[in-house]
Amino acid sequence: MFPKPVAELKPNTFAYETTPLVKATGFREYDARWLFEKELNLMGVQALGLGLGTLLHEMGAPLELATGHDYRSYSASIKLALVTGLMAAGVKVQDIGLALSPMAYFAQFELDCAAVAMVTASHNDNGWTGVKMGAQRPVTFGPVEMTRLKEIVLSGKYREASGGSYHYVENFGQRYLDDLAKNVKLTRKLKVVAACGNGTAGAFAPQLLGRVGCEVVPLDVELDYTFPRYNPNPEDMHMLHAMADKVRESGADVGLGFDGDGDRCGVVDNKGEEIFADKIGVMLARDLSRVHPDARFVVDVKSTGLFATDPELIGRGVKTDYWKTGHSYIKRRVNELGALAGFEKSGHFFFNKPIGRGYDDGLLTALHVLEMLDRNPTKSMSDLYAALPKTWGSPTMAPHCADEIKYTVVDRVTERFKKMQADGVSFLGGPIRDLVTVNGVRVTVGDGTWGLVRASSNKPELVVVVESPASEARMREMFHAVDKVLRENPEVGAYNQTI
Repeated sequence: MFPKPVAELKPNTFAYETTPLVKATGFREYDARWLFEKELNLMGVQALGLGLGTLLHEMGAPLELATGHDYRSYSASIKLALVTGLMAAGVKVQDIGLALSPMAYFAQFELDCAAVAMVTASHNDNGWTGVKMGAQRPVTFGPVEMTRLKEIVLSGKYREASGGSYHYVENFGQRYLDDLAKNVKLTRKLKVVAACGNGTAGAFAPQLLGRVGCEVVPLDVELDYTFPRYNPNPEDMHMLHAMADKVRESGADVGLGFDGDGDRCGVVDNKGEEIFADKIGVMLARDLSRVHPDARFVVDVKSTGLFATDPELIGRGVKTDYWKTGHSYIKRRVNELGALAGFEKSGHFFFNKPIGRGYDDGLLTALHVLEMLDRNPTKSMSDLYAALPKTWGSPTMAPHCADEIKYTVVDRVTERFKKMQADGVSFLGGPIRDLVTVNGVRVTVGDGTWGLVRASSNKPELVVVVESPASEARMREMFHAVDKVLRENPEVGAYNQTI
């Protein structure tokens, strides 16, 4: 019988090498993330694999699973420990090797595997690891499945079974790239900066862009798990600024940036202007709704209000559903509603039938951006951006807040805004017009200026976003007003970046 995990262990001890270490906070809303060695050891990863296999038994899912790992110094060893646990639970594992998360999702279809377990810390800093899991393509686990997995693993009540096996799939990356490139026929010659932040996408994205006819300007495409320049995160202003500089230097038509596991894409236009992903979503919604009448979209609560107010989308009868932030939430909502696509401000985009399989893929997002430019041969990326109604929005800002308290803090902030609205308290010079509490709290005032506070689903942080259709000054006023309410909670720490 495999040992029951513990929450704390001292490294470099006998106990550390003979006991699974699994900190409970690593089980998050829709995936798992831990600081490797401090919160999770290799025996803990084996316990996770056993727990996942046990959950597949409980769910009645076929015991066949696709797995892969990102380019971090420890990811391959973590994946093999996970595989050991899965096999002990009787799971037949198909290993696609070094991969992007969307490659693992594609493997569920290509290799006919019901389940997936992708070892990646995504855009988290070095030292972090994690697993993105699912058992019903194309959706991944949500809170119900993650809660049950946590119960199984921490209780040590596993179902060990015979029949487990391991198979390594050679050259799977080429099958993935072949599938992406097969239906893309660009008629416009485009010069594209491919920014990969030295993450896993560097092995695949430049090759794909070249295959579809682009002139590729590589930026930080060499794989280097120390991430020497910046973390591969297209929401991070360091990466966006580097992309913008390269676009201006090279005279590129567009800059495309990919995160550490390739499921997100960030965009810089031909003038070197950084376009936040929610605005790219509006541009794609405009373009795709011309090609696919009666299109429906899903966006997260961090996203611009333009999805609801843009005259072009309104004139075309486009319906947009605002939903909970998180790749698992949006992916499920897109599939439940049969939406054409889903867009997150973080850059997770989900293209559904007939233009995708419903999961998030940064390389597929890049292709859709290029096809949008191809369908508008007389317009530049900056022209398409300038055609949107003007709003002033912030990047995603994240003040530190411990995992153990962050949801409580958001509950307090939500109740504070509810009371302010109920009491008619003036906020930014007038009453609060609207509160959306589907995921944290999004507070809107009379001129449409809004601010959002929610708990990060994958890091010990809160998330703050603000936007105004009135002026940059109003956007900044909203940030300071929201931050003032946040500072009533001493548990809230410094921001990773601010406006």
